[in-house]
Order: sequence, then structure tokens, then C-alpha cells
Amino acid sequence: MPSATSLGLPNVRGRLPLLIGLAIDSFGGGVAGPLMLLYFIRVAGIPLGTAGVLLTVATLFSIAAPGAVGVVIDRLGPRNLVVGAQFAQGLAFTGFFFGRSTWLLFLCALVSTTGQRVFWSSIFSLLADVADEGERDRWFGLGGMMQAGGFALGGLVAGALLAAGGTTPFLIAMAVNAASFYLAGVLLLGLHASHHQRATQDSGPAPLLRKDKPFLVLIAVNTLFALCIMMLGVGLPVYVSEALPVPKWLVGVLLAAASVVLAAGQTLVVRHTEKLRRTSVIVVAGLAWAVWGLLMASLTQVPNALVAAMLVLATAVFAFADLLHAATNNALAASVAPEAGRGKYLSYWQYSFAFASVLAPAFFAQLFEVRHELPWLAIATLALVAAGLLAAVGRVLPNQTDARPVAGE
Repeated sequence: MPSATSLGLPNVRGRLPLLIGLAIDSFGGGVAGPLMLLYFIRVAGIPLGTAGVLLTVATLFSIAAPGAVGVVIDRLGPRNLVVGAQFAQGLAFTGFFFGRSTWLLFLCALVSTTGQRVFWSSIFSLLADVADEGERDRWFGLGGMMQAGGFALGGLVAGALLAAGGTTPFLIAMAVNAASFYLAGVLLLGLHASHHQRATQDSGPAPLLRKDKPFLVLIAVNTLFALCIMMLGVGLPVYVSEALPVPKWLVGVLLAAASVVLAAGQTLVVRHTEKLRRTSVIVVAGLAWAVWGLLMASLTQVPNALVAAMLVLATAVFAFADLLHAATNNALAASVAPEAGRGKYLSYWQYSFAFASVLAPAFFAQLFEVRHELPWLAIATLALVAAGLLAAVGRVLPNQTDARPVAGE
């Protein structure tokens, strides 16, 4: 039987509450996330346009959360912030379950999106803190695997609820998500102090991030990579529905398959890349995303009989790039951040994903209306630019980006 080391797994003794909490949290998100917009329309009776604006405005207000987390994370500790974010989101979804007025639902959406930003701005600092020496990359990989697996399972439940019809399934989804947040928060409270107390003391004044030009370039580069990630979920359903001669059900199959690959493969990817420079691994991911964009753009030009097979191939290339990036990008940020203020750096790192989440819908929609191939050609170009920038800045980053110490060696 393969050992934990050969599978790329870290030492999890005493830290199972964190892993179980991540899986439960993501399961609830997988159940409620796909049904959220429909909940506003069918249960609350809010028009689609109003619901979209409401959620967008709530998301924009939450953009300030990573900066606020950066101010306090090294004083309060990432575990405490993650727990607070879980309970806040639980309260928000409790409000979704009971609330119907537009203003109450907007308030719940604001608390939910802000809590989500706080969570993502803190969780990677917590994962870095719980990791034993030489196992930080493995912890990022395993954490991502638990989240992807929980989300994929939740997505299957969401599909079953949607097929049931009526309004009750939407209320069940809200209740399940609220319960998942509360349970995850309680589990994280059980995480032993020895596994997170290193971040509970104030590390002094925050490093002047605005003067750390290499790290600012890393944030910009990762924003482009995050845009690649979000283009699959944002663009694939529209592309298939409006431009490709393939069954619409193929969208769900491909998105689920990509999630399963991400859930199953991250620790193995870490195991086979941990002797390489992190920047080199992510550059390869960028090149793969460029190939993915070109394949997607070519789908309108190939014979109809080949489109489905080419779409599957393109999604496989995307999944390969996502695997390389997911387990390595946060470890790269953690490795180059100064020890004093690492939590601050990792919280600001989340702005790359925040900016990408705001940009992705408009980026795709505007280019798609001009020409169906254009968003994919643009994302291929941006992936190449990001890979080139990372290769250049990698030469001046600290030595921690070199081959990592491998656990057990």
C-alpha cells in the first residue's frame, strides 16, 4: 500500500478538524452556490436584473476585506479570523433562509461575501502555520483537495435539489449551507493551539508592501492566472449554449470532471513537483492555459463532428494547468513573504482572486459579443504574458522559491 509520503500527503496528526472543516464548508458552498441566483428569483421573488445587481454590489463592498485582514491577522491569528468568517457566513445563510425583503437579503449577501473574503484572506496563513517543516506545499495541496472534493459532492446535491422542483429545495440548500458553516467553525475551534499559535502574536509594523515590487508583480501575475481559472465557469456555459454544436449537458459533465481532477490530484502533483522551483511549475501552468485558450478559440473552426472531442481535450489541458497552479501558487506567496508579517502578505495576495472575480464576467461578455473566439484568444495572450512576467521576476525572488525541502528526506 502506498505510504502517505509517496502520495504527497503531509502529517495530519492533531489537525484533522481543519481538514474536515474545509470539506464541510465547501460541501455547503457546493450545495447553495449554484442555486443562489435562482433562490433570489423563485423564493424571494426578486427580478433577475435586480438580483444580479444586488449580488454584484455586495461583492464590490467586500473588496476591502483582504486589506482589513492584513492589518489584524498577525495580531489576532488566522485561526480566529477563519472561525469568525465561518460563523458570520452561517448567520448570513440563516438570514437567507428566513428573509424575503430586498434590503435584508442585500445585508445577508454583504455579510456572506465579506465573510468569504475574510476566509480566503486567512485560510492560507492558517495552512502555512499548521504545516510541519518542509510540508507547506503538501498542506496547500491537501487543503485544496478537501475543498474541491467537498464542493464537487455539494454540486451533485445541488443538481438533485434543482431537479426536485418547487421552492423547498432552495430553502434546504440555504439551511444546509448555514449548518455547514456553523459546524466547520465549531470544528476549527477544536484545532489545538500548538498548531496555530505561531501567528497569534503581533509581528510588529507591517512590511511596506508598496515597496516590495517583486511581490506586487506576483499579485498582478496571479490576477491574470486567476482570470484564466474563472473563465472556465464564466465562459464555458455561454460558449456551449451560443456558439458550439454540442449538447448543453456536456457543460455540467466537464465542470464536474475538472473539479474531480482537482480534488483527486493536488497532493500527487505536489509530490512530483516539490523538487522543482515553484515559479517554474507555475510558468508551465501558464503555458498550458495559453494552449487551452487557443484550443477553445479553434472550436468554431473545426468540423462539427470533432467539436465535442476537442472540447474534452481542451478541458483536460485546463485541468492540468489548474492542478499545477492550485497547489503551488499560495505556497509561492508564503515562501517569498517575510516571516514578520506573512499573514499580512497572504491576505493581500487574495486581492488577485478578488480582482479576477470582478473582472471575469465583463471581460468575457464584452469580448464574446464582438467575436465568439475573442475571449479565448485574449486569455491565451494574457496567460503567456503572465508566464513571461513570472519567469522574469522569479530570478529576483528570495531563494525559498528554489527546490523545497522534501518531507521525510
